[in-house]
Amino acid sequence: MANVLKMDKQTLIKQLLDLGWSYRRIHRETGIHRDTIAKYDPRHPKWANLPTDSQAERALQNGPKHALSAAEGCPPTLSGQRKPTRISPAQAYDAIIRERLKQQLSAQRIYQDLVVEHGYRASYDSVKRYVRKLKAKTPKLYARIHTAPGEEAQVDFGQGAPTNKNGRYVRPWLFKIVLSYSRHSYEEVVWSQDVETFIRCHEHAFAAFGGVPRLIRIDNLKSGVLKAHLYDPELNPLYAAFAKHAGFTPLPCLPGKPEHKGKTESGVAYTQNNALKGRRFESLQAQNAHLRYWNRTWARTRIHGTTKKQVWTLFTQEEKKTLQALPERAFQFFKLGSRKVQADGHIEVARAYYSVPHHYLGQIVRVQFNSQWVKVLDGSEVIAFHRTTQAGRFHTDKQHLPENKSLTTEQYQRRLLTRCSEVGSHCRSWAEKALEARQQLAFRAIQGVLHLRKSYADAQIDWACEQALKMDSLRYHTIKLLCQEPLESQHRGAQLPLLQEHELIRPPESYQTYFDQTQS
Repeated sequence: MANVLKMDKQTLIKQLLDLGWSYRRIHRETGIHRDTIAKYDPRHPKWANLPTDSQAERALQNGPKHALSAAEGCPPTLSGQRKPTRISPAQAYDAIIRERLKQQLSAQRIYQDLVVEHGYRASYDSVKRYVRKLKAKTPKLYARIHTAPGEEAQVDFGQGAPTNKNGRYVRPWLFKIVLSYSRHSYEEVVWSQDVETFIRCHEHAFAAFGGVPRLIRIDNLKSGVLKAHLYDPELNPLYAAFAKHAGFTPLPCLPGKPEHKGKTESGVAYTQNNALKGRRFESLQAQNAHLRYWNRTWARTRIHGTTKKQVWTLFTQEEKKTLQALPERAFQFFKLGSRKVQADGHIEVARAYYSVPHHYLGQIVRVQFNSQWVKVLDGSEVIAFHRTTQAGRFHTDKQHLPENKSLTTEQYQRRLLTRCSEVGSHCRSWAEKALEARQQLAFRAIQGVLHLRKSYADAQIDWACEQALKMDSLRYHTIKLLCQEPLESQHRGAQLPLLQEHELIRPPESYQTYFDQTQS
């Protein structure tokens, strides 16, 4: 007895068919075979009504050869010919779909446009299948890029072979760089893809090549590219600084375009399948030693399928001499960060303080620093450079301060006296005497006197300084009180100076005589 679907399955099939679902979609969603779905489709003959064996024999004897197929509810077919397929409802819109594909629209967008603009009533799956069929008929052409010797290298990461790490076997990262002309390569496994490891792998590869290519194509990993973009990718500042140090141009691939670095994409797969597949290692050092042996023995000695030449011979005879010279010194790593310029014009880096030009107060600046130096940047412009100092210490560049804040004590004192001379000679004399008596404590008193110029005339301030000198007063408040006196009293005081001897003034001896007589 043939297998029969349970009633709930039969009901589900009929409900989905009533919704207009195709056999293919029902199969994908429920897992029921399309032939079984057809058996329970009321629009088609039932498999339960198949003819018996004797009926089938008579149909074969009395009718044409395709009688059995007709009895089974299948369209008649000629022997040796393929059963005709159902015509897609999307085929009626072939020209429109092809035009939309030229505009690089997705199948879903094409379906939406057909529904809205042309009243398309079939399912989205029919459009998707038709688009897939058209794309298969018109494969995309990829142009092969040929490079000159020493011009380009391509970099990528893959997964290495399982390696023992703290008692567990873990797959490390496989770094691979391939010279595009000769296909000579360098391989190294590492535990991390951070920017420092990424740069060190480059340095090891350049040392192995004996030179530096002029351009390196990289993937959009964060160690090389902070922000992938079609037109304006943002490079990692540390990697960009290393590229400038080593003398090559970093070129990120377009997002979602791995074919732009196809040489290293296939190179990673070649290394994984040929050198590492089926192997285990007890340490990174052991795996890297194996990769060096494999490169010397097999990778560089092979005849490459594209160049039709031995990799090592092509590298040593044509490409190696075209590479740029290695940098004279190793790249100095630095850390990146951002800091806010404080009210005193300094930023804090590693618990020490470094000055920034005063017009950046309150702004956020970028910093690059290591154990030897601190570099402050506004965008790509270097606005300050300092040698590192001890924690808790200040490192101040006087050029970063305003003009009135960057003078030495002697320079500032001379500046104050010059301004006092502009007020008058008595003001200059008073300031000199105050400096002699009070030294740097007099700076603020002199500043206060000069500040009085906003409220009083220079002549009035100079007269007040003259009176203060006569009174032997070196205080700011004395001069301020004198300046507040009415102008008439100042002139009167100037015309009637205090006298020590006059006919109306008794001599001190007369007072002494009076006191003696009173006591007696």
